[in-house]
Amino acid sequence: MKTVKVEQILRVAIALLLVALVAVIYRSFHERIVGVGDSAPDFTVVADNGRTVSLGNFGGRLLILNFWATWCPPCIQEMPSLDELQKRFKESGVVVLGLSVDKNEKDYRNLLSKANVSFLTARDPENRINQEYGTFKFPETYIISKDGKVIQKIIGPANWTDDNMVGYVRSLL
Repeated sequence: MKTVKVEQILRVAIALLLVALVAVIYRSFHERIVGVGDSAPDFTVVADNGRTVSLGNFGGRLLILNFWATWCPPCIQEMPSLDELQKRFKESGVVVLGLSVDKNEKDYRNLLSKANVSFLTARDPENRINQEYGTFKFPETYIISKDGKVIQKIIGPANWTDDNMVGYVRSLL
């Protein structure tokens, strides 16, 4: 009698494990990775200026969406050039949004106070937005057109003040 119960428990456990395995495999095949030409996934986040922003808030402007973290040296390295790009093109309809994936708010705030950036920043500690974009390497930047299409995806740090980059951004306006 005891053997029958143990066998039933084992069968149920094996069935549950198989269901979990199928779910993991299904999810891995259906993970979304946003690329050039795709519509940018909508998002909503509270920016550091206290305003709630979403992709729709940037209509009519070119959005440079940069995913970064305080623990990522290349992210910190590219911040000054992103800031300079924002200052250079602010009046031309370019918006830079730096979206941090930091869980630790104190580290995030400390870095921003030292960096003194002028571009819009926000923190997404649950990593919801970067997962929607399929972003898991940092920094990663999406240039999103005025109509919400991804027109460029840059994995890794970029020099946003480089003449070629500045010319490219200018050509998108």
